[in-house]
Amino acid sequence: MIELLENHKLVLSPRAYATQGKEITVPGDKSISHRALMLGSIAEGETIIRGLLLGEDPRSTAHCFSAMGAEISPLNSDFVRIKGIGLGNLQEPNNILDAGNSGTTLRLMLGILASHTGRFFAITGDDSLRARPMLRVVDPLRRMGATIWGRENGAKAPLAVMGQKLHPIHYISPIASAQVKSAILLAGLLTSGETIVTEPEQSRDHSERMLKAFGADVRVDRDSHTVILKGGNRLQGQEVIVPGDISSAAFWLVAGSIVPNSEILIKNVGVNPTRTGVLEVLRAMGANLTLENEREITGEPIADLRVKTAPLKGCEIGGSLIPRLIDELPVLAVAAACAEGRTVIRDAEELRVKESDRIAATVQGLRAMGAEVIEHPDGMEIFGGRPLVGTTIDSYNDHRIAMSFAIAGLVAQKHPTAIERADCVTISYPSFIPTLQFLYGDSPSS
Repeated sequence: MIELLENHKLVLSPRAYATQGKEITVPGDKSISHRALMLGSIAEGETIIRGLLLGEDPRSTAHCFSAMGAEISPLNSDFVRIKGIGLGNLQEPNNILDAGNSGTTLRLMLGILASHTGRFFAITGDDSLRARPMLRVVDPLRRMGATIWGRENGAKAPLAVMGQKLHPIHYISPIASAQVKSAILLAGLLTSGETIVTEPEQSRDHSERMLKAFGADVRVDRDSHTVILKGGNRLQGQEVIVPGDISSAAFWLVAGSIVPNSEILIKNVGVNPTRTGVLEVLRAMGANLTLENEREITGEPIADLRVKTAPLKGCEIGGSLIPRLIDELPVLAVAAACAEGRTVIRDAEELRVKESDRIAATVQGLRAMGAEVIEHPDGMEIFGGRPLVGTTIDSYNDHRIAMSFAIAGLVAQKHPTAIERADCVTISYPSFIPTLQFLYGDSPSS
């Protein structure tokens, strides 16, 4: 039995789950959904979005840009129409902009707002977002001439922005972060000259791809992990088709690998090479995973993913892989707990400053379920092969922690697995629990 109780607790009874021959789709890619809403709002003309993620985070982006004058039709996964306002034409909102739980909304929006000369904007978010670090974006924007105030000298929201005429910079980022890179590139749209961002490793490149599709002059040097944007171009509205989010697909890739007698086909998933670290790690662990029907739609590679149960083995996860699978690490840790041998996750300090401290939350949850785990400042060591035992898990109101331990609950023994505050999954995957019930809630294996 898999059910969501009235107190938002998700309960999975210990039993022999199995699923075979079922096909699913996953919600639209969250990163692409945010960027389509933002660029459509500041472009000229009409933008059509198909496949938009209807989670709370993209809704926050839509609400913010609607408040600044963009005309955005009611959000729908089939069709969203945006009448853009044009570069530099966002209006001062009548109230404080609320980014909700979305770090992408807040950080990328700062880059756009900072260049709107003479206009004032104030932005806040929920308790979690107000605790997350913002200087990584605020500091380079200030180097471009931005005027930004906030708690702890701009390190924490709420933040206030007085738009200024910015100048281009070459920013050598100490971290590989798509949010940092994107905020700087977006700020560079209204500058005269070339805004350049160099990263230690390549982060996800959805912003570069979509900016180019909307008409921006963008060049990428993949060898040096450098992106160059020439300011002064006009953006033109486009049709954007959003592929399924590989971060959402990751939960079913792990479930299909660790739950006995499973086979799942996940259709129309984005397989952008800057996002496919999870596929590489699962293959290194021995997963039975194939890509089918590979194709490209509106500049993004897409495939159907088929996964079947397979014995997994431990591996090492670190270095240049981390920026390409940072959001998938909690569920990969669940896979590691079910694998034979030792798995090491390192170089993942960024997990400490997500919606929760995901290193601490993952270690605590796995230990509570009986796994042997050693916590490190930048990751963890997991000694797999010990059966997981059902227990109560605190999600910390973090959608990826809640979903990861729901997958762990599918193989947990002896006691039910109860995920507290499981309603947080709506942030990125509103249909997660119905999909979980569809795949694994029908009939037990024979």
